[in-house]
Amino acid sequence: MNKITNHMPTAELQALDAAHHMHPFTDNSALARKGARIMTSGKGVWLTDSEGHKIIDGMAGLWCVNIGYGRTELGDVAKAQMDQLAYYNTFFQTSHVPAIALAAKIAEVAPEGMNHVFFAGSGSEANDTNIRMVRRYWDILGQPEKRIIIARVNGYHGSTMGGGSLGGMSGIHAHGGKIAGIVHIGEPNWWDQGGQMTPEAFGLMRAQELEKMILNLGVENVAAFIGEPVQGAGGVIIPPSTYWPEIQRICDHYGILLIADEVITGFGRTGNWFGSQTFGIKPDIMTIAKGLSSGYQPIGGSIVSDRVAEVLGSKGDFNHGYTYSGHPVAAAVALENIRIMQEEKIVEHVRDVANPYLDKKWQGLTDHPLVGEAKLVGLMGSIALTPDKASRARFAGEQGTVGYRCRERCFANDLIMRHVGDRMIISPPLVITPDEIDVLIERAWKSLDECYAGLKADGLLKSA
Repeated sequence: MNKITNHMPTAELQALDAAHHMHPFTDNSALARKGARIMTSGKGVWLTDSEGHKIIDGMAGLWCVNIGYGRTELGDVAKAQMDQLAYYNTFFQTSHVPAIALAAKIAEVAPEGMNHVFFAGSGSEANDTNIRMVRRYWDILGQPEKRIIIARVNGYHGSTMGGGSLGGMSGIHAHGGKIAGIVHIGEPNWWDQGGQMTPEAFGLMRAQELEKMILNLGVENVAAFIGEPVQGAGGVIIPPSTYWPEIQRICDHYGILLIADEVITGFGRTGNWFGSQTFGIKPDIMTIAKGLSSGYQPIGGSIVSDRVAEVLGSKGDFNHGYTYSGHPVAAAVALENIRIMQEEKIVEHVRDVANPYLDKKWQGLTDHPLVGEAKLVGLMGSIALTPDKASRARFAGEQGTVGYRCRERCFANDLIMRHVGDRMIISPPLVITPDEIDVLIERAWKSLDECYAGLKADGLLKSA
């Protein structure tokens, strides 16, 4: 049996990586000069790299390792499923037990009325599915002109052509453009864009941009609105309390479909099974991935409401699908992941233990001279770095320079905390304990102190 092991020195692994491996969202030439950090093992909330450093993973991999690393039960289930039925598709009027069981289990934990699942291999694929799904929905209802989907600036819905087009990130659009029929409205980012408005007034104003856009485009042309309950890759932007109720009112009033992208917020991240439950959203479609299998297998999907599924099933084929839709091994692993979450009450742990403890510690970071705002929902948080708290000022110079410097100090201190612009963000495994939260916060403080000292020494504590 060929077993993959860390049998080379770090420098040799880095050289091989640089020679052959193209990394996502990366300046690969710059990384080749620096050398990638090589992760070799994980247990719980901890990673070990090829140099033996023990790193606390404040990002749960890529927002996904919800039950933590090293759960051998998932590997056992994967092997058993591979031995029994390694692969079969769900095309051509066939199905298999893992896909059937997982779809039923997802319907059990999903909000009321969300009883149907179309599987994909990732959240990006699922959002591509959603584009075709909502357009087909209106086509069947005799309104084929309803094709436009409204999304948000700085939202993230994947990096395929469809998902990247739904997302509102100009850097993605600059590398290949975007597909037609998708438009963007402003994001509910009060800290950065709210000016002198209260958060509540700003939330209403940003939500009402949806109504203005619908009226501008013509309701007869608008198919759906898509948004993350909390913008994740955009910087953990937690919307003001007024935002989602007004978005829901507008979607209901004009009869357009509401898609909640739950790729990050689903499966316990916000202290409920889904972010839609935390924010009172009643979606027609929910995008899922990441925490569905805790990242142990690539799998995603669209949870579809009874209303939408009934229409889609009323008139011929839905001409869409993937080779790996409902892959039996991925489905079996996801099913085991949900079993563990239910039996070990991991969602309740987030709500009743980890979030209350982390919230107190996280809010305390605002005492640091670099931190202007600390926001947290469930186990998903951000801090805004600023040279002037009172005015919520940006730093002079290119946005993200300070955030990158802070991130580098975090990595040096064996804490994975990501930056988006000049916001620092976390999304640790849902199983994190109070003691581990103490370590995370201690390392965050140390990293902020070192970043602040470096900025001061280099004369970079200046407002734009």
